[in-house]
Amino acid sequence: MIDKICMFLTNRIRKEMPEIDDEKAEVINYGLQNIVGEIPKIFIMLAVAYVLGIFPLALFTFIALYPYKGASGGVHLKTHIGCIIFTTVFYCFIPFISKQFILSDVVKYITIVLIWIFGIIMIKLYAPADTEDVPILAKKDRKRKRNASYITFSIGLLVAAIINNSTISNILILANFFQTIMITKFIYRLTNSKYGYEVYSDTSTEIG
Repeated sequence: MIDKICMFLTNRIRKEMPEIDDEKAEVINYGLQNIVGEIPKIFIMLAVAYVLGIFPLALFTFIALYPYKGASGGVHLKTHIGCIIFTTVFYCFIPFISKQFILSDVVKYITIVLIWIFGIIMIKLYAPADTEDVPILAKKDRKRKRNASYITFSIGLLVAAIINNSTISNILILANFFQTIMITKFIYRLTNSKYGYEVYSDTSTEIG
């Protein structure tokens, strides 16, 4: 359904703007799929969170993680249904679990330091983790997004370290940890996905 809606909108745009060629139309269509596809995912996720009684926490998780997720990228599932299920589970599981335990200060600080070290290494190796549909080939764009990943990831864990609310702290720790896992080669192989820059690097002179 989403594919049909986006194709309809793309064709309407091409009708109004005849100068758009097939390549530009493909980019427009993909952008529309991202926009239109995100709307039902967010509403379904928030609806499930409301039923589970964790609506504010799920919304906080989504907003708090957005800067790091936007900078670092990560694997995309190949179907809209798969994306909806994964998004719902991801943003509902983290706050739900975060309410169930309290870390002592010592354990919390050690956990944050270990996750920070792990994350910095993974960001260095894989961020920004792009996709075949939206490869990030320009060296300056990759450097900018990698630097933004370092900053947003570190800020998230810093806030987790100093905030007194254990649930919010747990959310920030888990959300940043799981998002970091989503950019790794292990997850890409597990989901049979490929990094866009690896696929197109042979035809691009910008990678470095």
